[in-house]
Amino acid sequence: MRKDERPNHVLPDEDDFLLVERVLAGDRRAFEPLVRRHERRVFRVTLAVLGNIEDAEEAMQDTFVKAFRHLGQFRRESRFSTWLTRIAVNDAIQKRNTRKTFVPLAEVESAEEQLTPKRHESWKSNPEQLYGKQEIHGIVEDAIRSLPEIYREAFVLRDIEELSAEEAAEVLGITVPALKSRLLRARFMMREMLAAKFEEPPALKTKIVHAAVDVGTAVAMRLMRAAGR
Repeated sequence: MRKDERPNHVLPDEDDFLLVERVLAGDRRAFEPLVRRHERRVFRVTLAVLGNIEDAEEAMQDTFVKAFRHLGQFRRESRFSTWLTRIAVNDAIQKRNTRKTFVPLAEVESAEEQLTPKRHESWKSNPEQLYGKQEIHGIVEDAIRSLPEIYREAFVLRDIEELSAEEAAEVLGITVPALKSRLLRARFMMREMLAAKFEEPPALKTKIVHAAVDVGTAVAMRLMRAAGR
C-alpha cells in the first residue's frame, strides 16, 4: 500500500483525525496531506468573504499557518474541516474589516419583507445546449461573487461547501435562524441573476397579450385624464 492510500473503511473525518495525531506526535510532514485535502475549500471560503483572488490566497496561507500553530487546540467535537473553515472565515473577515473602503452591510430581518420574483419565465430545459460547462461555471461564479458579503458567505458555506446549518452558523458566529434568513435571500438573488441567462424568452402569444394589456392600460389612463378635465 502506498503512503497516500488508505483503507476503504477509514472515513475522511477519521483520516483527518489520524493525520492531526501524527502532526501532534511530531510528524510535521503529515500536515501536507491535510493542506492538499482542504486547500480548495479554504480558498473558496476566503474568496467568498473577500471577493478578491489575491486577498483570498493570502488569507488561505494565513489560515493554514494558524491551523498548524494551534493544532493542539483542535478537539474532535467537530469535524477538522469545520474547525479549519472557522479559522479561514475569521481570518478573512478580519482582513476585510481592515479595508478602508469596506462598509458593513446592514442586515434587514423584517418579518414583513417579501422576496418577490421579478422574472417569471420558465427556465430553459437544458442550459448546456446553449452554454458549455465552462461557460455555465463562469456564469454561476460571477453571480456568486456579485452577492453582498453576508449572503455570499452563507451561500458558499451551505450550498457550495455543504456544511450543515448548525455548522455554517457556528463558523459565521450567528444563530441558525439568521443563517437561514441570509441563505434564503442569497438563493433568491442567485435565482434572479441566473434567470437572465437561463430563462426561456416569452412566447409570441405571451408578448402579444402583454402588449395588448399595455395598450389597454394606456387607453384607460387617457380616458380617465380626459374625464377629469
